[in-house]
Amino acid sequence: MRRTKKRSGFTLVELAVVVVIIGVLASFGIPRMLKSVERSKAAEAFGYMTAIRAAQERYQAQNGTYATLITDLDISMSAPTYFSVGTVAAGTTASLEDSWTLTLSRNGASSGYGAYTVTFTEDGYDTAASTIETMPDINPRKI
Repeated sequence: MRRTKKRSGFTLVELAVVVVIIGVLASFGIPRMLKSVERSKAAEAFGYMTAIRAAQERYQAQNGTYATLITDLDISMSAPTYFSVGTVAAGTTASLEDSWTLTLSRNGASSGYGAYTVTFTEDGYDTAASTIETMPDINPRKI
């Protein structure tokens, strides 16, 4: 009688099929993950600007004008990690007594979305001045 050895393991075809399946799943999953990561980074900007707006309103109520420097406000928070903070400027009325504007610009690579800005005024989020409006995939306000 002849003994037969039972071979264990995977054939090359089976391994190739698994690699193709993993590749297909990754081609759908990675872009979604990158979009989610960029959306969370953009949400950081909105959170920061909301806090600045609230502090500006308190400052204006106490001093009769809006602050020209963020350091003059009654909040202590670090600057956003993924955005550079512009300077506070007079808004639509050209006077800091009753209007202001502040823009954050995206630093570094942004998962293929390019540079974009988030602008707030005394009225809140400024859709006309914010370039993130053209990117509904990552705009946290467009969920």
